[in-house]
Amino acid sequence: MNTAPNQPQNQQQNQQQTQSREPAIWPTLQAHDALALIDFLVGTVGFLRTAVYQDGDRVAHAQLDWPEGGGIMLGSYDPETKTWCLEPGTFGAYVVTDHVDALHERLTAAGVRVLRPIADQPYGSREFAIADPEGNKWSFGTYRGEPRPATG
Repeated sequence: MNTAPNQPQNQQQNQQQTQSREPAIWPTLQAHDALALIDFLVGTVGFLRTAVYQDGDRVAHAQLDWPEGGGIMLGSYDPETKTWCLEPGTFGAYVVTDHVDALHERLTAAGVRVLRPIADQPYGSREFAIADPEGNKWSFGTYRGEPRPATG
């Protein structure tokens, strides 16, 4: 289903919209080996290790920021929290990057499992998808979403 507004309405809305998006939603996931997943996401994919709080060999909380904006929070798998948290390997995210070709090349060279090869999409994005060592799915692309209405 196409939910894009018709052209005249779209032109009027563009005058009232902004591109600014501060992260206010933080996707969360748990991992069987959270430290290894953090190492993969930071060392191989390129997230920034902003905070990691450990309780012994378990990760109680970690924040990884994406250099181009946004981030994720993760920790060690705890079966008692499965009423609200996804089990390891069932997470998926779309990550925006202006460097999709370079990222694809780097991840492919590192032997990361590619789920969907890099390709141009009909909606204007260039993107690809991988699986991390826990089985989570990550899609990387240039599509930043549609602008949202300005407030005020």
